[in-house]
Amino acid sequence: MTATQFDLAAVLRDPGRHFALPQDIVDAAALDHATKLKLLEEWERDARGLAVAEDEGLDGGEASMLGRIRHARRALAAGEPAPSGATKHG
Repeated sequence: MTATQFDLAAVLRDPGRHFALPQDIVDAAALDHATKLKLLEEWERDARGLAVAEDEGLDGGEASMLGRIRHARRALAAGEPAPSGATKHG
C-alpha cells in the first residue's frame, strides 16, 4: 500500500480495516516513522477497546491482535521487522 492508495485520515480512523496485520504497517515503505507509530497506536487503542468489550461479555476482537500490535510497535522502535506470527520449521 502506498500513500497515494489511501486517504490517511480514513486509515488513521481504522487501521485494521486497511491493513491485514500490524506488521504490514511496519513494512509499508511509503509511510514515515511517525505515521506508522500513529497507526499502530490507534490500532492498539481499538484492540484494547475490543478486549474490554469482550471482558464485559460483549462481542470483541481477538486477543492475539493486541499482542501482534505490541510486537510491531517494539519492532518499529527498534528498527527491526516484527514477527509475523508464522513460524518456520525445517
